[in-house]
Amino acid sequence: MRYQDINAGTIDNWCQNGWEWGVPITHEQYLQALRGEWKVYLTPTRAVPHDWFGEMKGKKILGLASGGGQQIPVFCALGAKCTVLDYSGQQCERERELARREGYQVQIIQGDMTRRLPFEDESFDLIFHPVSNCYVEKVEPIFQECFRVLKKGGILLCGLDNGINFLFDDDETQIRYSLPFNPLTDKALYEDSLRNNQGIQFSHTMEEQVGGQLRAGFCLTHLYEDTNGSGNLHERNIPCFLATRAIRPV
Repeated sequence: MRYQDINAGTIDNWCQNGWEWGVPITHEQYLQALRGEWKVYLTPTRAVPHDWFGEMKGKKILGLASGGGQQIPVFCALGAKCTVLDYSGQQCERERELARREGYQVQIIQGDMTRRLPFEDESFDLIFHPVSNCYVEKVEPIFQECFRVLKKGGILLCGLDNGINFLFDDDETQIRYSLPFNPLTDKALYEDSLRNNQGIQFSHTMEEQVGGQLRAGFCLTHLYEDTNGSGNLHERNIPCFLATRAIRPV
């Protein structure tokens, strides 16, 4: 089985068991977004600044690996025309449930972001890509595809795992692993990942992730760091995530 399919099944299982990133926003939160009161997250705890988005009404937005009914409903409430692509069937179903409940239109595609994206060149004004490329072995092709499907002047917002989490045991007190963390090159690590219901995850360097955006042609404009939100590393204020804003030059 392809590791991508393993990960889709793993995330489906997490969603069925109450995974926090698969819990849709409430009706009240949707109403708040209609009133212009909203927050969305690329990383665990820090909300994305509103000025990273600009005017939302009429903007064509792609939620890339952004299923779950947490961000796309907010963007729709703000007047954007939204498409979401996610490989998890459960995450896509959360999007359908929200759209039916609140009565808005959204295009939902169950698809694999490691393949060529099923969109024409320059299709979107903005791509919202929360932490998810830790489930992908090669990240640079994703940034190249984002560049292709964004319009000139379009915005790419990414949540990125900096790799620190992959070093530690479950209690985040002992360094157990080395980097890069890649179960496809380590049979014991692969079997351990499956046994612990972790899916097949990968560490990535900032050279791969920020450098990958730059090599794809993007210009970086803003960034901030974030913690896990809980656990030993969080309590020690150790940043494990990075959010970036980049644009495709005009």
